[in-house]
Amino acid sequence: MERATQPGKVWLVGAGPGSADLLTLRAARVLGQVDVWLIDDLVGEEIHQHARPDAVLEYVGKRGGRCSMRQADINERALAHALAGRSVARVKGGDPTLFGRGGEELAYLAAHGIEVEIVNGLTSGMAAAQSLGVGLTHRDFGHGVTFVTAHTADDGGPDWPALCAGGTTLVIYMGMSRLADIRDALCRAGKPADTPAAVVMNASRVDERQWCGSLATLTDALDAGLASPAIILVGGVLAHARHPQPAAFALPLAHATGDSLACC
Repeated sequence: MERATQPGKVWLVGAGPGSADLLTLRAARVLGQVDVWLIDDLVGEEIHQHARPDAVLEYVGKRGGRCSMRQADINERALAHALAGRSVARVKGGDPTLFGRGGEELAYLAAHGIEVEIVNGLTSGMAAAQSLGVGLTHRDFGHGVTFVTAHTADDGGPDWPALCAGGTTLVIYMGMSRLADIRDALCRAGKPADTPAAVVMNASRVDERQWCGSLATLTDALDAGLASPAIILVGGVLAHARHPQPAAFALPLAHATGDSLACC
């Protein structure tokens, strides 16, 4: 493994949910100064404009159910570049510490003596709520919000009864392949079948699609053509989604330029 006298630094950079104008100023600054980008699959190509002309861009995408680079290999690539004295941006969609394995990568690199800095990004769950025109918290409907993945490390699921008992808005990641299971688990845990629900696919992107309905009709989002990557939202706040009805809509082009006319 190539080694330099002084190892490089690694930044875990959150690229946001997809729209280039949701990239933070700090992320843009870091991306413009590093030698190497290690880029996840869901990072939009629009942000490549921030790279130095001589920067090396390597794709290390990971997608559930698809052939992709192993996490151990990604860790080793970041370490190899850093040991060679290169500055590295590990570029992740959304926020690197929210279901992005950023904590694992940080621990691995730190254990090898590499300096690591986290650059937070806007997570897709927040972008999905914005697209629907709702706040994730509302004192009349829920005192908090819970971000949860539908897949645990042992390929199981979260503690749905505990989540229901919490009374928070649920923002569920990586759950499109388990929509029926999520619906059934929440109903068994006591969540009313008529609880408002929504699914937002490709939140903030020009090809965003939305579906609104209830917990009971959650799988209708699949029939409407929505698929991964998508965010599932469940809770009373969704009653305020723009024109909530059980249908899916392609996002109007105006939304891609910041217009707020999109409806659900």
